[in-house]
Amino acid sequence: MEEIQSYTEEENAKDRQFVTALARGLEILRCFRPGEAYLSNSEMAKRTAMPKPTISRLTYTLTKLGYLNYSPEQGRYQLGAPVLALGYTLLANLDVRKLARPGMQELAEYAQCSVAIGIRDRLHMVYVEACRGSAAVTLRRDAGSRIPLATTAMGKAYLCGLPQADRDFLMDHIRLHAENNWPKIKADIEQGFKDFQDRGFVLSSGYWDANISAVGVPLVDPDTAKSMAFNCGGPAFLLPREKLIEDLGPRLVQLVRNVEMSMGRNIG
Repeated sequence: MEEIQSYTEEENAKDRQFVTALARGLEILRCFRPGEAYLSNSEMAKRTAMPKPTISRLTYTLTKLGYLNYSPEQGRYQLGAPVLALGYTLLANLDVRKLARPGMQELAEYAQCSVAIGIRDRLHMVYVEACRGSAAVTLRRDAGSRIPLATTAMGKAYLCGLPQADRDFLMDHIRLHAENNWPKIKADIEQGFKDFQDRGFVLSSGYWDANISAVGVPLVDPDTAKSMAFNCGGPAFLLPREKLIEDLGPRLVQLVRNVEMSMGRNIG
């Protein structure tokens, strides 16, 4: 199971295969968020809890390698092109995107909403493909967008598709992060498990965003055994619960089944 937290040096100190300097450098790259073009050493030190001298050495090295660019005018750093190249390589090698996109676009146009595929990054889901209907009012999230794992239809669907041991592992980390909100989040996730068992899909509860309605369905890549999830959603006032349950949920399930069949044929 992939790590949830950033690395913990104390926990990995005895692991001779673990390269702490590499882990620290990757944590630097993870500091950047959408809408934040530049970050200073001080800002990165605060986000990573690393000493500022360590941050300075890491940003210097990453700049020399091209993974960061330094702006003298800003006195800050921004991500470099090699980071984008890594992300593009990941997307280009995800065959599921090519197989799913026609059906996703068809469903997005039918429902006049957004249809997306996401994979997990710690306690978030990251869009790796997204299609939108032509309606003026719809969700505007593209590949690279991040949404919470525990409180969204996509995230709950992802949990439904995991083996029990992996699901328990994630649930434990969600509990640690949720703190006082855990009872409500746990109940919502468990309702998602029940919905998936009964209907084959999960629904958003409005816990994360009351203005968004969505359904989610998991998929496991038969080639890599990696789990991912699809969602179909849009503004809540356009997607009443009845439409999600009676129409869009079953359509999303069929879309995912079609993708699974296509992936199986490709592998065979």
